[in-house]
Amino acid sequence: MKKLSALLILMSVSCSMLFAQSAYVKEHYTKKDVYITMRDGVKLFTSIYTPNDASKTNKYPIMMQRTCYSIAPYGETKYPNNLGPSKYMMQEGYIFVYQDVRGRYKSEGTWTNMTPVIDNKKSKTDVDEGSDTYDTIDWLIKNATGNNGKVGQWGISYPGFYTAAGILSNHPALKASSPQAPISDFFFDDFHHNGAFIQSYFFTFPVFGVQKKDTTAKAWYNNQIINAGTRDGYQFLLDLGPLKNADKYYKDNFFWQETVNHPNYDEFWQKRGLLKHYNKVKPAVMLVGGWFDAEDLTGPLAIYKTIEKKDPNAYNTIVMGPFGHGRWSRETGHTMHSNIYFGDSIATFYQKSIEQKFFNHFLKGNGDKNSGLPEAYMYNTGKKEWETFDKWPAASATHQKFYLSNDGKLAATQPAAEAGTSFISDPMKPVPYTEDNTTTMGFTPHNYMSEDQRFAGRRTDVLVFQTDVLTDDVTLGGEIMANLKVATTGTDADWIVKLIDVYPPDEQNTPYMPNKNIILSNYQQMVRSQIMPARFRDGFEKAVPMVANQKTDVNFHLQDVLHTFKKGHRIMIQVQSTSFPLYARNPQKFVENPYKANESDYQKATHTVFNDSFIDVEVLK
Repeated sequence: MKKLSALLILMSVSCSMLFAQSAYVKEHYTKKDVYITMRDGVKLFTSIYTPNDASKTNKYPIMMQRTCYSIAPYGETKYPNNLGPSKYMMQEGYIFVYQDVRGRYKSEGTWTNMTPVIDNKKSKTDVDEGSDTYDTIDWLIKNATGNNGKVGQWGISYPGFYTAAGILSNHPALKASSPQAPISDFFFDDFHHNGAFIQSYFFTFPVFGVQKKDTTAKAWYNNQIINAGTRDGYQFLLDLGPLKNADKYYKDNFFWQETVNHPNYDEFWQKRGLLKHYNKVKPAVMLVGGWFDAEDLTGPLAIYKTIEKKDPNAYNTIVMGPFGHGRWSRETGHTMHSNIYFGDSIATFYQKSIEQKFFNHFLKGNGDKNSGLPEAYMYNTGKKEWETFDKWPAASATHQKFYLSNDGKLAATQPAAEAGTSFISDPMKPVPYTEDNTTTMGFTPHNYMSEDQRFAGRRTDVLVFQTDVLTDDVTLGGEIMANLKVATTGTDADWIVKLIDVYPPDEQNTPYMPNKNIILSNYQQMVRSQIMPARFRDGFEKAVPMVANQKTDVNFHLQDVLHTFKKGHRIMIQVQSTSFPLYARNPQKFVENPYKANESDYQKATHTVFNDSFIDVEVLK
């Protein structure tokens, strides 16, 4: 009864807070719903929230978000619980604009995933997200009451993609853009990692692969949602068998069919990538990401580095915090990821001292490059504190190699004599990517990105290499490159490398850990991981089989890191070939299209990692 009473009190408090927020929006803003006509005649549904005191003499900048996930609540008498990226910007006052992108919810048009960019538009029918952003901004500047002629855009995840694509609109009124956890390329982020299919996304395809028949305020794709009859995604997807069996669920899902029929990085995927289109960047840009973002860690880093390279004169900055996907958008008090505690009110610090400061300077201030913010605001996930840099990766970083010695050591020098360490990989008994079965269905889970890896390292099909106990702090800050020298008895294999922080035996638990059965004593915290299909070792455009029993180079980047391995800890590398159902299983027999592999193609293989394999890291002194 006490638990029930506490729950009722919590629900009452939560409802009161939501009501208070909704009441605030309704009290301080006026809502207007409009259709804005694009250059090709398609009309996009847009909601505009204007501060009540906006006028010709009291003007506000516009903050815009474009999304495929609905801008509900619909109707001019219905107000959301909050506006903007944070309550602080909502309370300060902006004109907030939300828009359903074409083909979604109440907007007209046909939906496509990651709309291809058209750099040279020759007619009004040449449209993309850049042109839709341009046409929307142009209408708003001319028609939105009380605007000051300046526009900012933000969004997280898919709305982050629309923000990143919006940079390409080149509208002169777009002064500030903050793509947050943006997708930059579907072959390397979100649905794929280096072309390996993220099978944990399997249940989400109805959201992205069903066209609606008319404008609607409700989800139209629910009839494709799979009723799995279980909460155990590992077992359900293992029982599904080869990916070709998915047709019984998704035969009419256009995005699934596109994915299945484009296993390589062909024109279909290439034209959906954003990176090659950033040349001259006009708005100020602030990329935002989370070091433990299981969905879109690659995007913000890739876009930031691309703009730095292609347009070094642009105002281009990056922020990376100790967060999972989009978790910087809401305050949780004690900032946790999985079982790791990073501090208190970190999201609030970001929202007030970084995000709000960025938009205020470029939309309400003088808008010069002296924003008061650093080039890179990066959170050190080992020291558990913010650090600032005038360049990322830092100019002072030095390269160091860690060799995967056959005695299980992570060695600073290459072993004198060649040797290898072997393991048997069985795709019918794949290594699980997590011990938490409650997270194996739905969108990519958050917690595995810093989860304890002892469960994996104790398996015979996972290789473990580690340093001696560190006598000094070691800070890895920048890029990580895996240079594997491997062989297999099969003709294909996936290679997964995990960078792990091994805690000392006397490490004490923090009081905020959600799972009281977990101990931080000897905890193996995953810091970074990545997969590389050997079939793409020579390029992603064409798959090439491995030659059985032949030593082969498989080289690939892991995403960046800023992490201090403290004195008394160890640095560990784990190498494995399956991590299910995060990644789809590699048959280990080469097939041209693994989405169409047969059950008989899935075969055991013996994999070998040679001791001249090494991990190249950047070290900060």
